[in-house]
Amino acid sequence: MSSVSSASLAAKEQEMDQIGTEFQLLRAVEDQHGGVVVNIDETMDTWVFASMLDCSLTRWKELGKKGVWIKLPIEHSNLVAVAVKAGFTYHHAEPDYVMLVNWISNAPNTIPPNASHRVGIGAFVMNTNGEGEDICTAAIREVKEETGIDTEFVEVLAFRQSHQTFFQKSDLFFACLLQPYSFNIQRQASEIAAAQWMPIKDYVAQPFVRENELFDLLTKIWLSKVDKNYTGFSTTLAKTSKSKKSYLYFNKNDAGFLLPPKSINGQS
Repeated sequence: MSSVSSASLAAKEQEMDQIGTEFQLLRAVEDQHGGVVVNIDETMDTWVFASMLDCSLTRWKELGKKGVWIKLPIEHSNLVAVAVKAGFTYHHAEPDYVMLVNWISNAPNTIPPNASHRVGIGAFVMNTNGEGEDICTAAIREVKEETGIDTEFVEVLAFRQSHQTFFQKSDLFFACLLQPYSFNIQRQASEIAAAQWMPIKDYVAQPFVRENELFDLLTKIWLSKVDKNYTGFSTTLAKTSKSKKSYLYFNKNDAGFLLPPKSINGQS
């Protein structure tokens, strides 16, 4: 039995050496945020997975990747412990799989927490020259973080809902209008490729605006607001039955008479 065990061990070590020599990587696809997503769809031994994961993490770090996602179907749950040992943590789980994540970059971790919905914020910021949390505060914060521009919330112009998007969750996107009170752009290089003030006509003429139906429609809504032919949703702070304050968004032109003027846009 001793000779048989020694032979089996030697064969396994030889197989492991071969895997290491071939430098096999886990199959992955790049996401939109500088990371990669791995979908485990075939059965493998834990030691094989550990070897491939170690090689893959080394390579992804060399390539400057950020977040690494591993989707493990329930039939491959034997690999969870290996991934956790390599630094992965649980992000979320569904009845048939678990999603693990590992932030391998030295940059600040921007992995979003799990949720049933994702909420995105976009903002039109127009200065006096005509150039181009809570939803209202999130819009201000995002613009400040990514461009360095200080702004004041004006309105929610429109919002879009879609389903089966990021990790099969529903997505809400709010397009907001902000008024700037600083103008020196300080681009956040880790988040956006470019930022500049530009005349409205130049923004509208860009192919990504004209050729994308959603962007084109949002731009038309924004221009209609500029021409004072459109009213979006302003804010007011209102108390719940438990005296907790929250923002209510409404059309102040049609319902503004219900509230004192000073209560519009969150003032009290």
